[in-house]
Amino acid sequence: MTDFSPIGYVECAQRYRYEAARQASIAPDNEAWIQLNEGQALQQGLAGLAEFERIWVLCELHLNETWHALVEPPREGMAKLGIFATRSPHRPNRIGMSCVRLLGIEGNCLHVGQHDLLDGTPVLDIKPYLPYADAFPDAGAGWVDAAEEQIFSLELAVEAAVQIEWVGVHAGWDLLNFLKVQLRTDPTDAKRKRIVAMDDGFRIAFRTWRVDYRVDQAQSSIEVFAIASGYSTADLLEGAADKYQDKAIHRAFIAQSCNEA
Repeated sequence: MTDFSPIGYVECAQRYRYEAARQASIAPDNEAWIQLNEGQALQQGLAGLAEFERIWVLCELHLNETWHALVEPPREGMAKLGIFATRSPHRPNRIGMSCVRLLGIEGNCLHVGQHDLLDGTPVLDIKPYLPYADAFPDAGAGWVDAAEEQIFSLELAVEAAVQIEWVGVHAGWDLLNFLKVQLRTDPTDAKRKRIVAMDDGFRIAFRTWRVDYRVDQAQSSIEVFAIASGYSTADLLEGAADKYQDKAIHRAFIAQSCNEA
C-alpha cells in the first residue's frame, strides 16, 4: 500500500472535534490557514488556484484512532447506519474531504473560510471545486432526504455576548463558534452532547465552561443568556488542584461578573 505524506497542515482556532461543524457548507464564518510545506514545487502547484471561489481539501482525520462499521447519524432518534452511508469521521482509512471557501493565497499559505477543519490537521491534497462537475442538486440523498431536520437560530443576550467576548480574549476559547456548531440542530439532545436540563432552560458544557440557554421550539430559536464556570466554589479555592491550569482565569471571570452585577 502506498504511504501518503502530508503536503501541509491546518492552522485555526478550533482544536477539538466538537468545535467542528458536520459539514463545511454549514460551518460558521470561521477562518483557517493551510500552511503548505516549504518548497518551490508546492508553491508553483498553486498557480491559477486563486481564481476559484471554493476548493476541496483532502486531509487526514488525525484525532480518530479507530473506525466503526455502524455509526449513529447526526439525527436524534435514528438507528445506526453503515459507515459508508454517512460522513462520519470514524472511517477505515481516516481520510476527510471538505469543500471550503478560498479567501486568498500568500506564498505557501492558503487562507480559507467556512471550514470544518481542526488545528493541526494534516492536508493530503487540494483540488479546485467545479460546480458543473461537483454539484448535483437533484441527486437523491437517501436517509438525509427522509430525515426532517429542524434548524435553530442563535441569539445572544447582552450579558452573554459580553461574557463570550471576555472568555475569548482572556481564555482563548471561541464559544460562539462552538455554540453555532452544537446548537444548530438538536439543542436538547443530552445523549450525543454534554447537555443537561435546568429549571430555566438547558446548560451545555465546553471544556471547563458552561453555557445556559433557552429553546423556543415553535420559533426554532435559541437564546443564550449566561456563561458560567464549570468549577464549584470549593474547586476554585486557593491551593486546590488545577489539572487544566485555568482556575485563575475562572476566578477572574467570576470576579469580573460580580463587579458588573
